[in-house]
Amino acid sequence: MDEFKATLNGQHPPPGVTASLAAMWYDAKGEWEQAHTIAQDIPTSEGSLVHAYLHRKEGDKWNAQYWYNRAGQPMPGLSLEQEWEDIVQGFLSGKPM
Repeated sequence: MDEFKATLNGQHPPPGVTASLAAMWYDAKGEWEQAHTIAQDIPTSEGSLVHAYLHRKEGDKWNAQYWYNRAGQPMPGLSLEQEWEDIVQGFLSGKPM
């Protein structure tokens, strides 16, 4: 996780990361639109989870709930910061939330 966060000083996500991690990377950089563009093109439950998180962050709870359902997960009751950490840690370990 520390190595991934250290790359946030760069201009591009680390080479070889998944699209889901790239979307979370852009989100951490404050580039919500870029993160959303990537997430909407990931046709997996992992992509749906990223998409859900992004809409929750945006404040669109209805749309977020739709994507959490597609990801097979409930909307979490934790902070956005903690959810970001949990999602990224899950993707890095190969065990999404």
